[in-house]
Amino acid sequence: MGLAVLLFIVGLILICLGGDRLVDAAVAIAKKAGIPQIVVGATIVSLGTTLPEILVSTTAAFDGSAAIAAGNAFGSIICNTALIAGLTQTIRPSKKVEAKSLLWRGAFFFATILIMIICGYVTGSFGRLMGIALLAGFVFYAWLNVKRSAGEADEEDKEEDTGDISVPKQLGILVICAALLYVGANLLVDNGILIAETIGVPERVIAVTFIALGTSLPELVTSIMSLVKGYGNVGLGNVIGANILNMLLVIGIPAAVAGIPLEKQTVLVDMPLALLVMAVLIVPILFRKKSSRVQGVVLLGIYVMYCVASFI
Repeated sequence: MGLAVLLFIVGLILICLGGDRLVDAAVAIAKKAGIPQIVVGATIVSLGTTLPEILVSTTAAFDGSAAIAAGNAFGSIICNTALIAGLTQTIRPSKKVEAKSLLWRGAFFFATILIMIICGYVTGSFGRLMGIALLAGFVFYAWLNVKRSAGEADEEDKEEDTGDISVPKQLGILVICAALLYVGANLLVDNGILIAETIGVPERVIAVTFIALGTSLPELVTSIMSLVKGYGNVGLGNVIGANILNMLLVIGIPAAVAGIPLEKQTVLVDMPLALLVMAVLIVPILFRKKSSRVQGVVLLGIYVMYCVASFI
């Protein structure tokens, strides 16, 4: 138990170090290439911070732990949105957000999760065909990001001095930071599970709370560091992008390989709630082009009630 706690702390330190430098490297690349902050947050940063979820769900699928594979993905979406976005928007609401950047990503998210909810409700699983479709969706999503990036600059991206920025160097730092997040999150998850199992917590509850929170810590640290450094839209883009990747890759890869049976709670509770919290985050911003602390507080309240309900 003592070793598990120690490794848990080491994992937390690695995540903090990786998250801090990952934001700097990603923003430097964005400035040099003229890519809007929200775009780099929704692509480069979110892919790096979603690696822990991808590994955990794929490993769980091969090990036959379907509750962890599916629960981790949708639990992470709920955690990313209700806890992380809720916390950051409560501390410092996003301002001057380009609505069209969120519009197509939001539409993409809602269309995808609605299809997944219908499929899960009708078939009770995500088979190989669904997995292949989700992976194809990832290719399409990546193409859309590249195609639309030119017209998505926001106010925070204007009049930035790129200075003497070495893109290869920043890319190298980005890879190293993603590796630190990857290792750190796995230490947190593995040892967090050991601690949770010692207390006698069920598998699904571990998946939607402990594992989802553990694998979402890179997003949490990255979002907080973005706020501290004044790059709020990177954090917002990271959360939205990570949520999309949770569906396309975290579910898509294990489903394409082995198929994922679903528990009733996942279909009836976790998936609809993931849709709800994203609606609370995105819809008001589309109308106001900025978020509010009220949204943050509501999202945090939803997350607290969700965790309490899961344990009960």
